[in-house]
Amino acid sequence: MARPQDDALWALAHAERAALAEDLSGLGETQWRHGTLCGEWDVEQVVAHLTAAASIGRWRWLRSMLGARLRPDVHNQRRLAEHRGSTPAETLRLFRAVISSTTAPSSHTPAYLGEVVVHAQDIRRPLGLARTPDVDALTPVARFFAGRDFTVPGRTHAAGLRLEADDGPFAAGAGPLVRGSTLALVMGMAGRAPYVDELEGPGVPILRSRLQGVAV
Repeated sequence: MARPQDDALWALAHAERAALAEDLSGLGETQWRHGTLCGEWDVEQVVAHLTAAASIGRWRWLRSMLGARLRPDVHNQRRLAEHRGSTPAETLRLFRAVISSTTAPSSHTPAYLGEVVVHAQDIRRPLGLARTPDVDALTPVARFFAGRDFTVPGRTHAAGLRLEADDGPFAAGAGPLVRGSTLALVMGMAGRAPYVDELEGPGVPILRSRLQGVAV
């Protein structure tokens, strides 16, 4: 049975998926082929990846990973191809169909909220789409990323630093200060170097150096 906290986090994830779908609905063909902050994937590939992530439970995920010989990149590419439509409109339709999904490979609900938040910004920032997730959605993601390495090496990136949000309650760690918006802190912990430029404090050069050469 889902815990009330999980229900609240899933509701936030659903809202973030719906907001992303709204942004995607206005894209032209060229924008669907635009690069993102997610490595070599274009916008349509990132959307298909999000659909795949919301469509695979624990046992299917395990079978997929075993079939990929425990290579996450192979697993991700196979599932992405499975959930990519023949056109961007079809890919968007498939994504809309999983907006209210609570399917996930594990019970780490903040991580799956974080996946939506991070990948949405992977798309929005290069396209110049000015939508910022609500701080209520960002704060549990920031806490999760700072506390452990799971879907992203957040704890490794934040180790030995004091992180403080200037727009919400998030704060974690001890050491040289890194301060800024909760979104910039989340994206920095997720390895998205462009967001580090929005942060300030003596710990920023340390964080930046850790993200050099990071594959996202």
